Amino acid sequence: MSTKIFVNLPVQDLAKSRDFFTQLGYSFNPQFSDDNAICLVISDDIFAMLLLEPFFKSFTKKEVADARTSTETMIALSADSRAEVDEQADKALAAGGRPAGDPQDYGFMYSRSFYDLDEHHWEVVWMDLEAAAQQS
Repeated sequence: MSTKIFVNLPVQDLAKSRDFFTQLGYSFNPQFSDDNAICLVISDDIFAMLLLEPFFKSFTKKEVADARTSTETMIALSADSRAEVDEQADKALAAGGRPAGDPQDYGFMYSRSFYDLDEHHWEVVWMDLEAAAQQS
């Protein structure tokens, strides 16, 4: 069995978060979704649990980071092409996200980043692995 990853993120509004990520082409697993959380399916082995902030808070003794004023994480997702990077970033911006920085183009690697509706920092990255190996 392969290892799966479940990234847990606090959100303010489950319906708005569902709509945002649906517009990016993602789906949700209803088996792990309820009134407090929705399970965003990124791939067969990668999921983001979007938890209403009070519910998220119940899992930690620390304060929840305010993503509007600090960065708690940067989530990078791979893409199969430069065009897919642009497509995903453009979808995120059209769905209400905002740019998190300028596109990064290193020839062998290209990325764009955005903030989702709750200001979580996402990056979409394409890399030519052969060219990257030659760089090192």
